[in-house]
Amino acid sequence: MNDNMIVSVSPHIRSNDSTTTIMRDVLIGLCPAVIVSVIFFGFRALLVEVFCAACCVFCEWLFEKGMKRPNTIGDLSAAVTGVILAMNLPVSIPLWQAAIGCVVAIIVVKQLFGGIGHNFANPALTARIVMFLAFSSSMATWTAPNFIDAVSSATPLEVLKTGSAEGLNLFHLALGAAGGSLGESSALALTLGGLYMMYRKVISWHIPLTYIGTVFILSLIKGGFTFAVAEILSGGLFLCAFFMASDYVTSPHTNKGRVIFALGCGLLTCLIRFYGSYPEGASFAVLLMNILTPYINRWSMTKPFGGVKA
Repeated sequence: MNDNMIVSVSPHIRSNDSTTTIMRDVLIGLCPAVIVSVIFFGFRALLVEVFCAACCVFCEWLFEKGMKRPNTIGDLSAAVTGVILAMNLPVSIPLWQAAIGCVVAIIVVKQLFGGIGHNFANPALTARIVMFLAFSSSMATWTAPNFIDAVSSATPLEVLKTGSAEGLNLFHLALGAAGGSLGESSALALTLGGLYMMYRKVISWHIPLTYIGTVFILSLIKGGFTFAVAEILSGGLFLCAFFMASDYVTSPHTNKGRVIFALGCGLLTCLIRFYGSYPEGASFAVLLMNILTPYINRWSMTKPFGGVKA
C-alpha cells in the first residue's frame, strides 16, 4: 500500500482553494481601501499598514520557532491580520503601540488557541479593542484627511451621536474624506474589495448585506433616511461587515446561522452607537457575536434527512 495515501470517510470534496489562495484574495480585496487611505492620509498610512503586516508575520514566525511548530507564515494569514489591524488604527498611532497590538492578535488570540482555525474571535478585531482600552488617547486621536485644513476633527460618528446628520457630507463619507481610522477611509473602496471577495467566493453575501441592512433599517427608524445613510457610511461598519464579521473561523457555518449572526451584529452595533457612551459599536458587536457563534452553529445546523434530534 502507498504510505502517502490518505483514507477518510465521505464525502470527498476536491477544491483548488487553499488557505494561501484565500488569504491572497483577502489581501487583494483590501488593496482599494489601502490605496485610498494613502491618498487621504499620506504615506504614514502605508507605513502603519506595512509595519503591522510585517510585525504580525514576525510574531507568528517567532512563536512557532520557539514552540517548534511547523512554520505557517507562507499561508499569508498573519499578513492579512496585520493589514486588517492597521485598518482599525488611526494614522497617527505610535508604532510601538501598533506592535503590541500585533502581539495580542497573533500570539495571544491566534497562536495560544492553537493557530489558524482555532481562534475564538477575530485576532485583529480583538487586538483593536485591547488597544482601545490600553491606549485610549492614541486610539481616539483622529487626523483629518490631507485636503481638510485641520489637524484633527470630530469623526462622523461623534456628530451622529447627537442624533442628527446635520453638517455631514454624504459624498465625502462614501469616499472616505473624514477623520477616522485607516479602515474608515472609504466605504466605496471597501465595498469594491468586498465584491471582489464575493466574486472569488471567499465570502458570501449573507453577513455583509444583512449586517449593513440591519444597521440601515434601525437607523432609518431612529433618525430618517439621511441619518441612516450617514450611519452606515461612518465608522468601521463596512470594514467589519466585509473583512471581520465574515471571517471563516469566527462566523457561523450555515447561511441561516450567518443571517442570525449578522442580525445580532447589526442590533448590537446600533444599541452601542445610539445609547452607549462610545460612538463606535461595530468592533464590540462583532466580538460579542463571535462568542455566540458556537451556539448559533448548534441552533442553525441542518438535521440530516431521516435523522433524529440529538
